[in-house]
Amino acid sequence: MSIAMAGDEKKPQEGIVLTPEQKKRQRERSIAIALALGVLVLLFFAVTLVKGPVVLQRPL
Repeated sequence: MSIAMAGDEKKPQEGIVLTPEQKKRQRERSIAIALALGVLVLLFFAVTLVKGPVVLQRPL
Protein backbone atom coordinates (compact mmCIF):
# COMPACT_ATOMS: atom_id res chain seq x y z
CA MET A 1 0.00 0.00 0.00
CA SER A 2 1.25 3.45 -0.82
CA ILE A 3 -0.02 6.80 0.32
CA ALA A 4 -0.59 9.30 -2.48
CA MET A 5 0.89 12.70 -1.77
CA ALA A 6 -0.82 15.90 -2.83
CA GLY A 7 1.79 16.71 -5.48
CA ASP A 8 2.14 13.18 -6.89
CA GLU A 9 -0.94 13.17 -9.05
CA LYS A 10 -0.88 14.66 -12.55
CA LYS A 11 -4.04 16.74 -12.69
CA PRO A 12 -4.82 19.79 -14.77
CA GLN A 13 -4.35 23.02 -12.84
CA GLU A 14 -7.40 24.22 -11.03
CA GLY A 15 -8.10 27.72 -9.89
CA ILE A 16 -6.54 30.88 -11.21
CA VAL A 17 -3.95 30.56 -13.97
CA LEU A 18 -1.85 33.69 -14.46
CA THR A 19 -0.75 35.01 -17.82
CA PRO A 20 2.99 35.48 -18.42
CA GLU A 21 2.59 39.25 -17.96
CA GLN A 22 0.83 38.74 -14.62
CA LYS A 23 3.55 36.32 -13.49
CA LYS A 24 6.20 38.90 -14.42
CA ARG A 25 4.43 41.65 -12.46
CA GLN A 26 3.95 39.33 -9.48
CA ARG A 27 7.67 38.52 -9.51
CA GLU A 28 8.57 42.22 -9.72
CA ARG A 29 6.29 42.98 -6.74
CA SER A 30 7.85 40.14 -4.77
CA ILE A 31 11.35 41.44 -5.47
CA ALA A 32 10.32 44.98 -4.47
CA ILE A 33 8.82 43.72 -1.19
CA ALA A 34 11.96 41.67 -0.47
CA LEU A 35 14.21 44.68 -1.11
CA ALA A 36 12.05 46.92 1.10
CA LEU A 37 12.18 44.34 3.89
CA GLY A 38 15.95 44.06 3.52
CA VAL A 39 16.34 47.84 3.75
CA LEU A 40 14.17 47.89 6.86
CA VAL A 41 16.28 45.18 8.51
CA LEU A 42 19.47 47.08 7.67
CA LEU A 43 17.95 50.28 9.06
CA PHE A 44 17.04 48.59 12.36
CA PHE A 45 20.54 47.06 12.53
CA ALA A 46 22.20 50.44 11.88
CA VAL A 47 20.08 52.17 14.52
CA THR A 48 20.99 49.46 17.01
CA LEU A 49 24.70 49.91 16.26
CA VAL A 50 24.43 53.71 16.61
CA LYS A 51 22.70 53.41 19.97
CA GLY A 52 25.52 51.17 21.15
CA PRO A 53 25.61 48.69 24.03
CA VAL A 54 23.24 50.90 26.06
CA VAL A 55 20.42 49.01 24.34
CA LEU A 56 21.37 45.88 26.27
CA GLN A 57 21.45 47.63 29.65
CA ARG A 58 17.81 48.09 30.53
CA PRO A 59 15.92 47.41 33.75
CA LEU A 60 14.14 44.08 33.94
